[in-house]
This record gives sequence, C-alpha cells and structure tokens, in this order.
Amino acid sequence: MNSDADDSFIHDVLPAFISEAQEQIENLEQLLLQLEDAPGNSELLNALFRCAHTVKGSAGIFGLDRVVAFTHHIETLLDKLREGQICLTPALDTLLLKCNDELRVLIAHAASPEEEPVAASAARAALVEQLQLAAGAGPGAEAPSAQPPAAAAAASPRLWRIAVAFGADTYRNGMDPMALLNYLRAMGEMPSLTCNCAAVPALDQLDPETCHLAFELELDTRASQDEIESAFSFVRDDCELLIQPPEAGDESRTQPAGNRPNRGRPAKDLQGTETANSRTAIAAPNKPVPGKPASPKENGTEETSGRYIRVHADRLDAVINLLGELVIAGAGAALLARQTRQGALIEANGQMGRLIEEIRNGTLQLRMVPIGETFSRFRRVVRDTASDLGKDVLLEIQGGDTELDKMMVERIADPLMHLVRNALDHGLETPDERQAAGKSAQGTLVLSACHEAGSVLIRISDDGRGIQRDKVLQRAWDRGLIEPGVRPPDEDIDRLIFEPGFSTAETVTNLSGRGVGMDVVRRNIEALRGTVTLSSDPGLGSRIDIRLPLTLAIIDGFLVGVGNSKFIFPLDAVVEVIESRAEASRTDERGRGVVELRGQVLPVVSLRALYALEGPEPERTSVVVLQAAGRRYGVQVDQLLGQHQTVIKPMGRMFRSLRGMAGSSILGNGEVALIFDVVTLSQLAAEAPGSTSRIPKGSAESTHHTPDNPNPTMSRHATTEQGTTP
Repeated sequence: MNSDADDSFIHDVLPAFISEAQEQIENLEQLLLQLEDAPGNSELLNALFRCAHTVKGSAGIFGLDRVVAFTHHIETLLDKLREGQICLTPALDTLLLKCNDELRVLIAHAASPEEEPVAASAARAALVEQLQLAAGAGPGAEAPSAQPPAAAAAASPRLWRIAVAFGADTYRNGMDPMALLNYLRAMGEMPSLTCNCAAVPALDQLDPETCHLAFELELDTRASQDEIESAFSFVRDDCELLIQPPEAGDESRTQPAGNRPNRGRPAKDLQGTETANSRTAIAAPNKPVPGKPASPKENGTEETSGRYIRVHADRLDAVINLLGELVIAGAGAALLARQTRQGALIEANGQMGRLIEEIRNGTLQLRMVPIGETFSRFRRVVRDTASDLGKDVLLEIQGGDTELDKMMVERIADPLMHLVRNALDHGLETPDERQAAGKSAQGTLVLSACHEAGSVLIRISDDGRGIQRDKVLQRAWDRGLIEPGVRPPDEDIDRLIFEPGFSTAETVTNLSGRGVGMDVVRRNIEALRGTVTLSSDPGLGSRIDIRLPLTLAIIDGFLVGVGNSKFIFPLDAVVEVIESRAEASRTDERGRGVVELRGQVLPVVSLRALYALEGPEPERTSVVVLQAAGRRYGVQVDQLLGQHQTVIKPMGRMFRSLRGMAGSSILGNGEVALIFDVVTLSQLAAEAPGSTSRIPKGSAESTHHTPDNPNPTMSRHATTEQGTTP
C-alpha cells in the first residue's frame, strides 16, 4: 500500500478515533473520581486499565507515538495498582487526573502536524518522571512493559507466530488490513509474511468491498501478547486471530473479541477455507476467563456494540427539520380534507396524521440523552475548585436519568459550569466558617433534574451562607442600579446578581470578581427558551432553578383563539378548561383579574387586554387553567381550537422582546400562531389582585376537573382534533 493510500486511510478514520478516545478519557476521569471513594475496588481498577489500554492500542494504529508513549507510562502504573503492588492514594489519584488532562490535550492535537512547543513537551516529561517514581521505576528509566514484573524481567526478543483472517465487512467498517500489519511491523522484525488467498473467489464473482484476506506471519519482538493483541483492537469483532507464543510449541491461544477462553487450537486451522467446526471454536466464546472479573458486556448489563450505530448530528438535525415540515404539511392536508367533507379522505388523513405523530415521537427520542452524563463532568470541577479554595464539598447528583434533547444538554453545560463554580466560591463556606456557624465542616452541593409540566427542571442548591442581601444592596447603590436608601423586596435584590457587570467579590480571582458570568448565564438560558430563578435563605443556602423545554423542535400544543389571533399553550402545562361569562371574569387595563374556582381564588390573565388584541368580544369566554413553576393560574381566551402538533420556529427580531412568548409555529392554513412561555405568563398572573380584592359576581363553570391527571380534560367547547369549533 502506498503512502497516499495510508494518508487517505488516516484522514478518513482519524476523526472516529478522536471521538472514541475522548469518550475513553471521560470514562477515565469518572473512574478515577469513583476510585477516590473506593480505592481498592478491583472492578474499577480493571475498567480503568482497559480504558487506558484501548487508547494506547488505537493510537498506535495511527502512528500517534506521543500518545502511545505517554499512555504506556500511565498503563504501567495502573497495572501495578490492579496487581496490588502499590495502593491508590489521594496524591496518586491527583497525579493520574493530571495525566488524564495531558492525554486529553494530546488527543485534541492528534490531527495537527505542527511541532509541539518545548514547554508542553517539558511539562509532559515532568509528569512521566512522576509516573515512573510512583511506579517504582525511578526517574529517567525506560518505559517499562505493562506486564507483571516476572514476565517483564524475562522479556527479550522472541519469535511469535500469528495467523489472522479478516472478516468480510472489514473494508465496509473503514479498516485497512495493511495498516494493521504495518503497525505490527513497527513492533519489531517480521521475518516472514504469507498471504492466504484460498478464500478469494473468481474474478467475475469478486466484490471489491468484501474482504477475503488472511495472513500468516512471524514477529520477532519484545512486546507482550497483550500488546500484540492491542493492534487488532478495531477489528476484534470482525476477524479470527491466533497467536502462538514462542514457549507454547505447537499450542496457541485464540483471541476472539478480546477474550482468550480456548487453548490448543493449531494455527493450521486457518489455512484454506474455514470449516464449520473452526468457525464455532472461534466465534462462540465470550464467557469470562477464570479469575478475571467479568466485564459489563459479559454480565449482560451492556448491549453488544452491533446494536448501536453512530450518526452525525447534522444528519439527524436535517431529519428533524424535514419532520417539522412534514407535520406542517400534514396539518394542511387534514384541514383541506375536512373542508371537502369526504369521509374516506378525512379518515385517510387521520391515519396519516397518527403515523406522522408516531414518527415524530420516535425521531425526537433519538436526540434524547440523560443529563446525568453532563452532571458527572462536574465531579472533577467540584473536586479541584473546592481544593483550591480550601473547602470540603460533597457533590450529590439526583435525577441523572432525566432525559433532555442532546442539543439542549450541550448548550446548557457552560451555564451550569458557571453556576457550580459560583456556588463553590460565593455560596459555600470554609470548614472553619461552617463549624463556627454550627454546621458540619463538609458542605453539600446538589445537582438535580426532573420533569415538570412538559419541561425539565434543573436545580443547583447548596447549604452555604446564602445571598448576603445587604452586601448586594450596597453594591447596587454604589453602582447606581437602585436609588440610594431604597430597599426593594428580597426577590428583586436576589435578581440583581444577574445584572451585567455585577459582582460582590472584594478581589478579582480566577473564579470571580470581574462581574462577567451571571448575566451571560441568564442570556444563554433564555436563548434556549428557558428561565432561571433564584431563591435564598440567609445562613441556610441558595437554590437556582433552571426550567428548559424538553426539545427545541416539536411539541404537543393546545391551540386557542383570541379575536383574530391564534396562540398555542404547551399541552403538558394545561390542567383543565373552565367556562365563564365575560362579566364573571373582569380584568383591569393590564389584563389581570381573578375568578372563583371551587371556593378558591384563581389569578387570571386576559390575552385580549394584555396584548391589546382586536376583534369582537364573545358573549362567553373560556379560561384555560395552566400550571407552571409551582403556580396555577388561568388565561382567558375566546375560542378553544383543540390539540395541535406544534413545530417550533424562532421568532423574528421584532418580537423577541414580547413578554410571555417562547416562539412561533405555522398552522396548516399558513397562519402563524405564537407559542406561550407559560412560566413567564405565570409571573404576569402572579401580579394579579389577591384574595382581598373583590371577586366578580358569578362563579366559573368548571367541567371535569381531574387535578391528579396530567392530561387536560377540556370543556364542551374543546375539540380533540385540530381545527375550529362551531
């Protein structure tokens, strides 16, 4: 294979390696953090070693010598840890975390051909020296083998016999057998190499995308069998591999998919075409080796890799966009079908609508990922930041299995990072301060997530000192944000920390003091159609709630009409619909009012008055009861137009400042309907007159109230299908 083909192979496959390696590095970090609480856990140590070994073996295929050499030292230390020759200490765990950071940098620059800066090389050399000292090899020693000491001492150039038959899908999976052989050649001398062509079909029957190659070779190397096997990491599930150690005579050990359960199979079984027996002998076993901890895959806790497929995010986004257009087109077709009043056509469109809804739900589910993966990344942040600040902090993660759109998860990571660091710096006290206040020396930071009314609630809470409102107020006076001497309500004081450039830090540090962060956090969350609220109890702690929609693409909505305008509520936020006469739910000029609902006062917002909507007023109106942010309130509307599959479109720049709106949608007839932000609308409703105000004469007529049922029960005016009511 010429060098151009090598370069093309590396260029095509290297991005996949980088993605896989980054996942392994994330796993390494999480395992190291878990080992701090259980330093003797053999399963965690074995998993840690496997991650490092996978990164090293994969990097060797691409000739990433710096990654291979550095990971080899990490692997050696990890091998001694799992063999029990040394014990994991906090200092050693910190060293391994630093090495993992360095490995992340090396992987990030794997595709860059630029020469490494001298300072970076010197820093890595210092880490290598610390690894060697920790492993007991002494500084400046040659990189030791990852095998046990007895075998390492006896290691010398030995002649291995290897037979490998590549699977038919090797080419289709993006692998090149010649690249693997070149990697083996780099391990030592290759005195002989024979290509077995017995399985190659006749030329007129040859499929150029199907691999029929099989090789027998001799390798003179100091490498161990594990290191030789690592060369085949990417094709373990798609090849048959036999390795005959020098001391084994005619005996050999098989290596299917990373395990070695069978012994005594001669290499000559791979000569010529395969027999049924030889196929069974190699492909069958995935049972654990005696004395070796079973991997998650062996225990059945993890699906086989063949059940997963990687899809580029851009392709999935394109499918979601097309699905949105399909939903709009389907709504238009359904509207036209109803206008024709042809029963068969209406039924056919109804069936198509149900299929579109199933496709929508299944496709959107593809982008849903558990937020716990993002939460877990903060273990390292809390560990290192608390250590730098001299604080003892326990991080608790709750609701990590709560699923959220992958795009939302990626875009919420930075705001969460700032909020966590802010809680560590400003909220939680040092151990001495906590003990002086009668608290335990260790502070607690809780990251939690749960579903609430069609959205996801992410909460960051701590048991620290809380917001020092007097200090915040004084800083606001000094900066002219509030007129000196004026003290607003506590909630308004808390919201001041989201003002641009606002900070209560006395000195500028690498964590705080510049007033940059909290305003950006709020802006980024609002850009996701989310909200952020803060509450605090002085001396007891603070809590920040972030509410985000489940997805940015398509939701189930409830369509209503007011005058000549159409609006959509998220269906999950709708509790019930009540009916009342216009005089029974009077509102002021700002659209605020109340109605009586089963003996309780319900705040109501009139959309007609709030947004100055034109159109004739009906004799009877409906009140849609919503629940959001722990509040229940009503919205007065003219028409109930039923459930509607809502494709969320961004609002134009002119309407972005319109309070209470989260986006827009296109209806089947081409009209545009605005989508409400039910949390912001609840804040408008909360400003309505309280129970001391006069309740209008006449009570609301309630229908089929089911408070424990998350699905709304509509009044007799509501429809369950799209379209208007008579």
